[in-house]
Amino acid sequence: MGTAKGERRRQELVTAAAALLRSGGFDAVRHRAVAERAGLPLASTTYYFDSLDELVTAAVERTSRDELAEGRAQLAELPGGPVGTPALAELVLDQLLGPESRDGGLDAVLLRYERLVGAGRRPYLAPLMRELRAELDALLAEILARSGRPLADTVLRDLVSLVDGAVISALIEADPDPRAVGREVLLRSL
Repeated sequence: MGTAKGERRRQELVTAAAALLRSGGFDAVRHRAVAERAGLPLASTTYYFDSLDELVTAAVERTSRDELAEGRAQLAELPGGPVGTPALAELVLDQLLGPESRDGGLDAVLLRYERLVGAGRRPYLAPLMRELRAELDALLAEILARSGRPLADTVLRDLVSLVDGAVISALIEADPDPRAVGREVLLRSL
């Protein structure tokens, strides 16, 4: 596994597992599905990963780190100086719900929240999820500070909790629009 070919194959499996996680949630990440998606033999998943839990962890980390990288790219593109409240709300929602939620991407929102809620049933993910949440909080804090709206850490956590709660509640509506609900919370709070 220490060879370049071995590392490349391992990364191909992680990439495949992450794609399955993004499109179908935790239930989609199975040894056979990952191997098929990667175009590798089924045995390769158990060769490069000690368990399905380890493969799921790698998929969650890849997916989340990719999302954080997208958020950092958006931060890098911010103009100097204050950002208007509507634009700031959209930027924060991109971090919490994903940019794909701008076009009514309900499945993308559901899958992001499934990752958070599903981690509660997968204790092996808890340390990684805490680490990733801290990185997301730091990114949000930097976005708000650079936009001229710095918030204390506790206030930021409260704001994220309000948005999360509103979004989850919106998911049961007949015609759910979780981004619109999250936007309303942010516009009232920023």
